[in-house]
Amino acid sequence: MKKTFQAAYIPIGVGTFHMPSAQAQFDASAELLKSICPETAVPEEMLLNTDLLNSFLDTVDPDLIILQNLTFANAAYASEVLHRFKDVPILLWTLREPVIDGGRLRLNALTGAFSAANTICQFRQNPFEYVYGGPDEEKVQKTLKAMIRAARVRYEMQDLKVCAIGHTPQGFGFGRALDNDLLSVFGVRQDAIEARELIEKAKGFTEEEIREYLDDALNRTVGLQDTPEKNRMDFARLYKAYAEFVKNNRIGAVASRCWPDFFTSFGTPVCAVLAMLNDLGVAAACEADMYGALSMWMGMRLSGKSVFFGDPVSLDEKENTITFWHCGTAACSLARKDTGACIGEHCNRHIGPTMEFGCEASESAAIFRIGRNPDGTFRFFIASGKALDRPKQFFGTSSVIQTSENSEKIICEAVKAGWEPHYAVIYEDVADELEMLAHMFGCEVTRY
Repeated sequence: MKKTFQAAYIPIGVGTFHMPSAQAQFDASAELLKSICPETAVPEEMLLNTDLLNSFLDTVDPDLIILQNLTFANAAYASEVLHRFKDVPILLWTLREPVIDGGRLRLNALTGAFSAANTICQFRQNPFEYVYGGPDEEKVQKTLKAMIRAARVRYEMQDLKVCAIGHTPQGFGFGRALDNDLLSVFGVRQDAIEARELIEKAKGFTEEEIREYLDDALNRTVGLQDTPEKNRMDFARLYKAYAEFVKNNRIGAVASRCWPDFFTSFGTPVCAVLAMLNDLGVAAACEADMYGALSMWMGMRLSGKSVFFGDPVSLDEKENTITFWHCGTAACSLARKDTGACIGEHCNRHIGPTMEFGCEASESAAIFRIGRNPDGTFRFFIASGKALDRPKQFFGTSSVIQTSENSEKIICEAVKAGWEPHYAVIYEDVADELEMLAHMFGCEVTRY
């Protein structure tokens, strides 16, 4: 049986400090962690010597370690933890000194944090996370929640299977992923299938067999009934082929080839099919961009919402906005409520159905991309902002993001740094969680 996600709360210290203060912080910390993450393993008592520590470590198999200095503790405590759990992400949590009154130093936890941090840095190259303060402080609670969410996504990635459907078009090699890279860095398994296999499967479905898929799409969209009948029915055939393939093979994200094959070999685009998958919780990127699909999947898991996928196509320095656009693969759930998920035709090929709408507003958003450095290492592009209430900007689907930092600076620096042209727009600001994930995977971070 596969183990379930577990966070381990490891409160260390020594018994020569003010134990009533330490006990109060231990009780409050344990209660907070259990409320955030019921799967948190909590010791029955404070771990005030290495024997107690080791006894507790015998009982846990964590996916996240929350190492807390209740009081000062020397480096031997952190060494024991690191010796046992070499690759588990760590959040180091230091309690604030409860009273400054000219009298006794009650906890001396901050000095202990320096001992622990020094040891962690000797053991590991990847950064760890750190927070200072008591369990009643908002910033501490925010950091704990973000770290647990990030660690849970990392844990879930161990079961993630992605699929490349066809090859990237010529000149789009930035999205092509190697199986070994995905597995060794992110713990993700990659399948592959030729686009023609799904096209041929789609061609064989009868109208009766595709009825439920057509009805589902009609309920999600506006104007699909006005699409030429052949294209409408072929779209439903393709929808069934993709949906059954990902379900039967337990695929969580797909990077699908789109042009020219689906226009030339099938006569109907795959754009709206990918939109349906995105609505169903399967991250689906076009132009066979696997790192784009993985970026989408991470954003979907962190936000619990569908994620927009597109190119940065326009910059407005006065509004401090960047417009993201693509031909028409956005999830129906992202459409503005005044228009709904409208159906149109491809802007270049003039064949439908594709999605045609502006995306809804959101008070918080994040722009994200897993990219590759020239040496083959990975990097995370992260920017915070909000999605504005804007109608469709061009044929296709679009989202206008007002960035927290200067949008012109972001664009200029991203271009000069050679970032890829596809991005996931996440409708929640999960920048902290994404940066934590980058540290867990040993990836470089560019954050705005």
